[in-house]
Parts: sequence; C-alpha cells; structure tokens
Amino acid sequence: MGVVSLKQADSTKVGELAIRRLQPAIGAEISGVDLSRPLDDATRDAIKAAVLRHKVVFFRDQDITRDQQVAFAARFGPIYTHPTTAGVDKNPQVHGITAADFAKYEQERAAAAAKAGKAVTPYEDKYHTDTSWRLVPAWGAVLRGVTIPEVGGDTIWVDAEAAYNGLPEEVKRRLDGLHVTHDFREALNRAGKDYPIVAHPVARRHPETGATVLWVNYSQKPQILGVDLAESRELLDVILAQYKRPEYQVRFSWRPNSVAFWDNRAAVHYAVRNYGDFPRVVERVLIADQAHYADL
Repeated sequence: MGVVSLKQADSTKVGELAIRRLQPAIGAEISGVDLSRPLDDATRDAIKAAVLRHKVVFFRDQDITRDQQVAFAARFGPIYTHPTTAGVDKNPQVHGITAADFAKYEQERAAAAAKAGKAVTPYEDKYHTDTSWRLVPAWGAVLRGVTIPEVGGDTIWVDAEAAYNGLPEEVKRRLDGLHVTHDFREALNRAGKDYPIVAHPVARRHPETGATVLWVNYSQKPQILGVDLAESRELLDVILAQYKRPEYQVRFSWRPNSVAFWDNRAAVHYAVRNYGDFPRVVERVLIADQAHYADL
C-alpha cells in the first residue's frame, strides 16, 4: 500500500467511518465499517492512518469468520505465519490464544519447578510486543474476540512513544545507542525450531512515523547490552515503570465479535488473566513488515 496521511486520523469522521478517541495518548474505537466485506482503498487508508495515529483501534460487533479476519488483515500487508503455532482448524495464519493452552503451560511450568526443587512463582503476564525476536518483526496484529467472559480478560495497550517522551532527559541520554535482547529460543526450541538472539534499539525509531518509542519485550529475557548487569536491571525497571503508568495506557474490555488492530512497532500490551477457569479464546492474525535490511 502507498503512503498514508496521518491527517485522516485527526478527523472524527472519515467517509462512513466514525473514529472515537478512547484516551488522550492511545486508543480509538472505529464504527461505520463492516469487516466481513472487502475494504476499498480509501477505507483501508483511513483505518491505517488511525492505527498509526492511535496505536491501537477497536471495532465492535464484527461477526466475521476466520477467513474474513485474514482477508481484512491482508489488506494491510502480507500475512505472517507464526512458527510455534499449528493454527486453527488447519489455518496456519490464525493463531488461537486460549485459556486451555495457558493452563497446559502452567502445568508444564509447575512440573519444571518441582523437578528443579523450586517453588512455583505466581504467573503474571509481561508487557510485550509480538515477534520482536525477529530481525524484522510483524508490524501489525488483528485480534478477534471469540469466547469471552462476561467480566475480566481485558487487554492493556501502552503508547510506547508517550512512554519514551515522558522519560527524564538524563535517562533518554543514557538509553541513546543502547540495544536490548529479545530471546524467544526456548519457545522456538520446543517447537523444533531456532532463531538467533536479536537485539533491537531500546529507543527505536518508528519506520513510518519517525517517532522514537521505548521498545522492550519483558517476556523475552531482556538485557540491555553495553552496560553492566546492574545498570541494565536499573534501566529496565525505569522503562517498566513507564509502561505501567495509566496515563500512557488504554484498557479494552472484550465482547464477542470485538476486534483489535494495533501497530506492533508503536505499542506494547499486557493480557489480564483474571477470569478464573473460564475457557477464554481470542484469535490473532499477524501482518508482516517489509524487510528493512534486505539491501545490506
């Protein structure tokens, strides 16, 4: 797709689309579009502009099939098939994120802790991005609510640009030029695959907007390179405190047929697992980014 003008996202009405901001820093809800139908170029560009401006956008009451979810995502770039998932109903492009899989993971974690003679620590999700372990991570993600509890199971997104801008200037100077590791090898190895440990800039330049974002994945064993371990831990704690500030967050309460579409390069997110044994299911499709380093 061509260059998208962010000015489209400054309006609350673009063609048939209505865009309602949810928080000053991040998040908007879009109505006036049926995601089960093919998008024309103008509507696609307006949605892309809203995603770039608001980092994450939400659609309600979209009764779409998996194929329609994939078709919608494909209007914004090639679909990325995640290597550690078998897909849903033989569709490798759709990644099911289920309470059942999480329960299985928790059982495996408890067994590993028992084998090592260690206590099982309570699980909590970590602020993360998707596929940041790749040299060129997926740029976007489309997540659809399938089986949703009446209460609980929200997802929090953080504006990583605002989190960077809110840092003291002295911390910005310390982070300048530093890289942080993204290590997904443990999960990849379980799936019979491997990938080198990648390091991305801590303060990363967004390839489309030019904004500087704080880009750390706390689920992938982050370590800041070029400083000692104590300073790495200190800086990671500072960044995590920024992510946790409500001023930089939007919290989305799911309903069946809700859809979230976010810019994976500009936001981190956190899944709130407070729904007990409810069999929650959401399904994700990832959108690949262009290979920025292909010419080297």
